[in-house]
Amino acid sequence: MTDGKCAANQEKTVNCCPRFMLAAAASGSGKTLITCGILQALCDRGLKVASFKCGPDYIDPMFHARVIGTKARNLDTFFTDEATTRDLFVRGAKEADVSVIEGVMGYYDGLGGISAKASSYDMARVTDTPVVLIVNCRGMSLSLLALVRGFIGFREDSRIRGVILNQCSERMYLKLKSLLKAELGVQAHGYVPYMPELQLKSRHLGLVTPDEVEGLRENLRRLGQTLERTLDIDELLELARTAPEIKREGRLADCGKARAQLESTEPAPVIAVARDEAFCFLYEENLDLLRELGAELRFFSPLHDGELPQADGLLLYGGYPELYARQLSENRSMRESIRRALERGLPCMAECGGFMYLQEELEDMDGVSHAMVGALAGRSFYTKKLSRFGYVALRPQKDQMLGTDIGEIRAHEFHYFDSTACGDAFHAQKPQRADGWECIQGSASCIAGFPHLYYHSNPEIAVRFLKKCAQRKQGYCKSVQS
Repeated sequence: MTDGKCAANQEKTVNCCPRFMLAAAASGSGKTLITCGILQALCDRGLKVASFKCGPDYIDPMFHARVIGTKARNLDTFFTDEATTRDLFVRGAKEADVSVIEGVMGYYDGLGGISAKASSYDMARVTDTPVVLIVNCRGMSLSLLALVRGFIGFREDSRIRGVILNQCSERMYLKLKSLLKAELGVQAHGYVPYMPELQLKSRHLGLVTPDEVEGLRENLRRLGQTLERTLDIDELLELARTAPEIKREGRLADCGKARAQLESTEPAPVIAVARDEAFCFLYEENLDLLRELGAELRFFSPLHDGELPQADGLLLYGGYPELYARQLSENRSMRESIRRALERGLPCMAECGGFMYLQEELEDMDGVSHAMVGALAGRSFYTKKLSRFGYVALRPQKDQMLGTDIGEIRAHEFHYFDSTACGDAFHAQKPQRADGWECIQGSASCIAGFPHLYYHSNPEIAVRFLKKCAQRKQGYCKSVQS
């Protein structure tokens, strides 16, 4: 989908990146399902597609990835400055024929519910991306025009270039399409009929994961075929090609010096990364940065494997350990191998579900307690409500593995669990609010707490962690040689 001019510009680190965003008036409007259907239709045409999710959501990109057959990525203007956000987008989109960005919440909903910062609109502005607004038409007819007019006019640079009508009949769509064009000058790119058999189920942390949806692959194929008929995919592709050129500004951290230091340990440090049904909330951008710094990532399953693989560091990200608490507890050999490794000083970063797993006990959704790794003090328990939900800016207030001079780290929390020992190594501050709290257990070789860290908000997170791993590797190698 790129012309000769764009191909020539790529040599100057400028990339056209054909793209459009799918946004909505509110959560629950069908963004994720329609995004997956459009991704499927594009893939069925033989196009190479890249996909992105606005905001910190982990699960929606899993569904994207299931369609496009490669990793989907997150973009977030709270986590990263504007130049870094654009750079991350181009990195993920540079080899694609077209990129699709799925919005978050309502189009203008951002920080604290009172700002457009970190909203879908903010992302469209930063990446200069044309937007298609998904409108759920159930229970509406002419009022839909008032809603669309309001969204287009709320900001002069709304970038809303078209609409898709969800849960709409073909007959009503044809009437509304004419009205949208005549009264608002807005192009309707098609409709999505009511398809109750294709609805995605949710649980306490959002949608269920793709592996839990029976017949997902076949349903997505059927959805893609339906949208090929009810949407004008050619119009969406033409809209994508109207997106202006976007430059790679080179604002991502220069990792060369840090990489050279890390590569002085031969071979490169190996990092064990938990990844299975219980630990599945991983940002691909975080993993990319670790690899860029020279680390070798070795994935393992605390659920299914017998013991921790040989490694110089450990990463335990979030997920659903509460749903697999009994199985995690029964895998005693894994728990003991992790506990022994941490007692010997293995560098470790753990967040949310990983933090809960490292503590002494975890209470499951039914209130039954299960023994966990026991490397950290505390017991995690179900609160039945969201705890400390949303974005946070972290500042160190006690010495720990990352140091007291690391500066601000951007992160977010989203959990229905709490702990008797959340830690006090960092202070978490809510943006645009006075709310703040202490969090994260910290030591010379470990940080573990509820916040999910985004490494590109402060790449020193990855650099310092890997340096710690490299130092440990060097010490081990010297002891073996002697």
